[in-house]
Amino acid sequence: MAGALRGFLYRYTQNGHDAGDLAQETFVRIYQHRARFRPGARFSTWMFQIALNLARSRARWQKRIPPDSLDWDSETQNSKFQIYSGGDAGRSESRGERTAAVKTAIAALPPDLRDAVILAEYEEKSQAEIAAIVGTTPKGVETRLYRARQHLRKALQKYLQ
Repeated sequence: MAGALRGFLYRYTQNGHDAGDLAQETFVRIYQHRARFRPGARFSTWMFQIALNLARSRARWQKRIPPDSLDWDSETQNSKFQIYSGGDAGRSESRGERTAAVKTAIAALPPDLRDAVILAEYEEKSQAEIAAIVGTTPKGVETRLYRARQHLRKALQKYLQ
């Protein structure tokens, strides 16, 4: 469960150090507010909701405070966002270019669309689970995913041909 949480946070923040910090903070918050957990509810939904709120708060904070150039993390060069091609290993350069393009396109999405895409495509959550995490209806999640995929299709058009 901790690995899935850290993976989600890494995909959201694009920074391994921030993802680790947020994962730790998520578990601290879970422990601090354990009395608020409703029996019968899914623990993973509650955990991802806390993590998403912390990640959003961190993103707002980082917009106000510019990052220090010494905080650059080489881990951000690694990516799990990949478009695989049926070609041979000689195409690794173009695969790296596609990976970077997907990563950039997802990062450029508005936060509500980005949340839905990461939770649906990489965390494999159902629309009902995503709705509970982000605080909307399953139909709202469906709409967000549709819009996000339109944005991504447009941004990645040259790679989809």
